[in-house]
Amino acid sequence: MTLASDQNLDPGSLSTLGQSMLQLRELVFTDWEKRVRASVKGASSLEHPILINTLPALYDNIAEALTPDYPRTSAAVAAPSVALEHGSERARLTVYEANAVICEYQILRSTIIDVLKQHNVPISDHDLQVIGSCIDASIRESVTAFTLAQSAFREQFVAALAHDLRNPLSAASMSAQLILHIRDFEKIDQAAKKIVANLNRIDQMIQDLLDTVMFQRGERLALHPSNFDIAEVVREVCEMCSAVHGPRFEVVGTSIWGWWGRDAIKRALENLINNAVKYGSSEAPIRIVFQEYHGRMMLSVHNKGAPIPTNQVETIFQVFQRAKAAKEGDQQGWGIGLPYVRSVAESHGGSIGVDSSHERGTTFSIDIPLDSRPFQNAPTLA
Repeated sequence: MTLASDQNLDPGSLSTLGQSMLQLRELVFTDWEKRVRASVKGASSLEHPILINTLPALYDNIAEALTPDYPRTSAAVAAPSVALEHGSERARLTVYEANAVICEYQILRSTIIDVLKQHNVPISDHDLQVIGSCIDASIRESVTAFTLAQSAFREQFVAALAHDLRNPLSAASMSAQLILHIRDFEKIDQAAKKIVANLNRIDQMIQDLLDTVMFQRGERLALHPSNFDIAEVVREVCEMCSAVHGPRFEVVGTSIWGWWGRDAIKRALENLINNAVKYGSSEAPIRIVFQEYHGRMMLSVHNKGAPIPTNQVETIFQVFQRAKAAKEGDQQGWGIGLPYVRSVAESHGGSIGVDSSHERGTTFSIDIPLDSRPFQNAPTLA
């Protein structure tokens, strides 16, 4: 039995070259995986089942196409869904760009030919043409599916953008209209505060969007490090958040001076606190802790509430991706905040960590050196 998409139960019906390909399949994909992980951007972190995808089915389809009397002239044209699904999965499950999809197919072609030659399998110019046409057709189908999926994601993002911006804009507009019809100064003051809070929220969302564009281009954050006390930033952020969410924030820590990007640290902390408010229990306090150790500073935000499943921890740090629990709940968001926090931590020469369980609650920790200036050019994964 083959892995071909036509459920071929008789490998013996294939040509000698086709049967040799089936026998060498595992060697081909072992070599292909090493090459792809080493040279294709975004492949090194993928789990094996995700990386291998539908390619073994395509490979066996090629073995059928190399059999002159077998009713398959092209592995992709005769069974386009194999390549289409490959492209779709790459768009949904990886951080690939279109050129990465093309590259891994090109690597598959060269790996097949190299392994066949290494094992002295006779292969004619016509056979090489068949393999090439199969790979080329697969590239066309996969890139088409990849592009369509990416386009769909962009449309979903624009819809979410319009929806999320409309809420604070409507709230600010209603408060402004209310001011026009009341003369009670206390109520005017309350309405004005709501306007300011909602406009700040809109400004934050637009800034997050600009950051996302920067992430997608692979640019680093411009930190502009200065020497300041983290306690001042924590106090400033907590005062602002208390005005919106009420006095539910606990702060633990003493003065710690360091060289960091003040605006970046401030916005990262705002994102962590907003995340704790959004997904944490409304009945439990949110605790912000900062402490110094061995030339480093750890800044963490803790909340009670539903935990993040272990297998979704990395997902929440990817742009436009959110934990399954968040997607299935009623919370709206773009999935930009945590990737930004990760970028801030890594741009400071540090890291972002998460600890989450029913018993312990959820804690996000930014762990960075006290002096970030020497690490501004270090590589980042964000």
